[in-house]
Amino acid sequence: MRAIDGLNPADIAFSEARSSGFTTCVTGPGSINLIGGTFAAVKTCGNIVDKMVLRYPVAMKAALGENPKYRYTERKMSPHSRMASAAIIREALVSANEYGDRLRLAQDDPGKKIERNLRWEELLPVVTGKLPMKFHVHRADDIATAIRIANEFGLYYTLDHCTEGYLITDYLKEQLNKRCKGIIIGPLSNYKSKLELKNKEGHKLPKILYDAGIPFAIASDFPVSTYEAMLASVALSVSEGLPEEIALRSITLESARVIGIDDRVGSLEVGKDADIAVFSRNPLDYKSYCQMTIINGEIVYRKAV
Repeated sequence: MRAIDGLNPADIAFSEARSSGFTTCVTGPGSINLIGGTFAAVKTCGNIVDKMVLRYPVAMKAALGENPKYRYTERKMSPHSRMASAAIIREALVSANEYGDRLRLAQDDPGKKIERNLRWEELLPVVTGKLPMKFHVHRADDIATAIRIANEFGLYYTLDHCTEGYLITDYLKEQLNKRCKGIIIGPLSNYKSKLELKNKEGHKLPKILYDAGIPFAIASDFPVSTYEAMLASVALSVSEGLPEEIALRSITLESARVIGIDDRVGSLEVGKDADIAVFSRNPLDYKSYCQMTIINGEIVYRKAV
């Protein structure tokens, strides 16, 4: 599946994002399927998705843990276990590699026509290292499985949520120096609604990772956490000891870097997109509010006085 086919520019989520000062979002399929589809980075204003796209695709979504295991067990389908989940992902990556091999052979021999397979075609950029895999992972063992699969197939990847990452910080630091593009944590404020979240540290997690020397981005995981609550959630991490500069970086430049769009957005620099959010005071102050949002040099939101 492709994120751009599921986006509705008229969705109220976009106007709420603009009024909260968010100029860009990265979105895609959820975590029910083991390999869900491609993610897109889009601006939060516009009426045609294709014109809102900053970059597409930016990643391929994969999921480990309770979400796919529980939902497919509910449907009486595999996977019923974490072992099966990992095995099915491996089979898909092998099939994509084999599909790529057949395509290359066919290029040398016009008589060998290969039937197009969109499933493996979409995975080709992943297995050839051109597109990162976004692994949805909460438990420490799922994080390790994601890293194991990525290393086996030579994938570039991110670790999304990484809820129990604080339990294996030494291992994470080792992997950040290799193919891991970064860690995306959050949402920080949601309830421990499922078993694999029982060790969730919430607003304490950013400070723990910071102290361990592990850079991270913070995600809202909208609609699990709303745009309005996002800055408040980040501010609560500051109350737990996270430096303000690191907190703001986690939702600006580090977020852009992890997903590979920091050449366009994430900081105010000459040559980057003119995307600016103007706040009444420090954005992490609970009294602060967004006064104006500018995207691509145009005012797309102004608070009524």
